[in-house]
Amino acid sequence: MRRLEREAVITLIAVLVAMAVGSVLVLAYGRSPATVYGLMLRGSWGSLEGVTDVAFRAGPLILTGLAVAVAFRAGLFNIGAEGQAVAGAFAAAVVGTHMGGVPVGLAALLCLVTAVGVGAGAGALPGALKARFGVHEVISTMMLNFILVIVVKQLGTDHFYAFHQEHTVPIAASARLPALGQAAGGARGFGVAGLLALAAAGAVAWLFARTRVGFELRALGAAPAAAEAAGVRPGRAMVIAMALSGGLAGLTAAGLVLGYKGYFQADLVMGYGFMGIAVALLGRARPLGVVLAALLLATLARGGVVVATEVPRDLVDVLQATLILAVAGVTAVGRRLPEATTETETETEQDADTTAGASPGAAKAVQ
Repeated sequence: MRRLEREAVITLIAVLVAMAVGSVLVLAYGRSPATVYGLMLRGSWGSLEGVTDVAFRAGPLILTGLAVAVAFRAGLFNIGAEGQAVAGAFAAAVVGTHMGGVPVGLAALLCLVTAVGVGAGAGALPGALKARFGVHEVISTMMLNFILVIVVKQLGTDHFYAFHQEHTVPIAASARLPALGQAAGGARGFGVAGLLALAAAGAVAWLFARTRVGFELRALGAAPAAAEAAGVRPGRAMVIAMALSGGLAGLTAAGLVLGYKGYFQADLVMGYGFMGIAVALLGRARPLGVVLAALLLATLARGGVVVATEVPRDLVDVLQATLILAVAGVTAVGRRLPEATTETETETEQDADTTAGASPGAAKAVQ
């Protein structure tokens, strides 16, 4: 079985296991699983309101999932997407409040560049600490989460929050990104911000499949010693991977600040960074998988609102947690199977073909 096919089967089995566990819980509440799942599906995909709300919820999940996935592919574990997203969104909001009089496209672009830059800087720091001093990125990104959240809260309270409010003043109208469709709570639609999330997924796929930098990151994650012997500079690659990861996390400002609220509010952003870990795991750290995983979790989140009259909303949290545990468990079992322990050479051959011209030594090492 080819590697991608095996990963798809693993994810499908995990989804079925999670649904089976959820069915047992639904039955325990005296409800029909078919009725609950049907209501959840119709409420999410059976109307324009449901579809736009799912799209709204999926956008930030795609970006934070990609952020974690980029680090994964380079052999790094970035659990700091939470703080990077908060810092990037806050910076975008601050810049957005000063965009009055700036042309519409330029104002939004400046805010996005700021968000990506701040997120990238917050990600590059743990990468540099790992490369220079060997500080484990799990520890540094975890600590940086707390630091960034506290710094943002203090800066906001002292200088940028609206009077007696826990959020910044609204950004200029020229910095807003339009959304299509309406859902409960405001303009939570699929618009420019959603397109940016999909474009980011396409860009990450292209980066890993068609560029030398992407190949170096994948080589570092697959075989660090061989990659270094082939000329890859591990320290440089680590910093690049973490900077890209942080920049993607910072881009969540597009949907949450520029597209939805129009101002920064801490609890609006928080939570997406940690959910990005789940999205990356479900998506097997592949851009397409990340998009599909984000849509699945967004559907569950939307469905939890719809079925609240039938079963407790906490059931959705249980389903999400069960899904993650099922993926981890099925993956562990799959690795013990003889078919799963023998990896196909398809991806390796593709890597070599892609980079043979640009980096013959690296291609030879991967082969």
